Amino acid sequence: MMEKNKLLRMDNVGIVVESLDGAISFFEEIGLKLEGRATVEGEWAGRVTGLGSQRVEIAMMVTPDGHSRLELSRFLAPPPISDHRTAPVNALGYLRVMFAVEEIDELVARLMKHGAQLVGEVVQYENSYRLCYIRGHEGLLIGLAEQLGNK
Repeated sequence: MMEKNKLLRMDNVGIVVESLDGAISFFEEIGLKLEGRATVEGEWAGRVTGLGSQRVEIAMMVTPDGHSRLELSRFLAPPPISDHRTAPVNALGYLRVMFAVEEIDELVARLMKHGAQLVGEVVQYENSYRLCYIRGHEGLLIGLAEQLGNK
């Protein structure tokens, strides 16, 4: 019997933004590090996305443990054609990234100085977690979770 190919890992989550510099600063405030930045263009890239000729500035952000990445993209050509940033939490599709954090109240206060807003409130789930959703840079929906007790 043939063995199935094994999934190796989730490589990254892509987020399209208007301001790459602003998004980098915001995610650095959360605690991610800029791993690299480049402009991707040419026919090969358009064959992957189905957009034809394209020119995209990208920044790869990595979590402190090195296991998770966000690929931030700013489309120069073709320009973005729709905007999902104000979609409510119960809209269909990919909507948010959740980060495990320490000191959630302190982080939320810091992010609010950068224009972030709480979607609801910081809520405690049993004795396990404190959780919240925020609207961050450009209205992006971000989840934050602080594990309580044994860390």
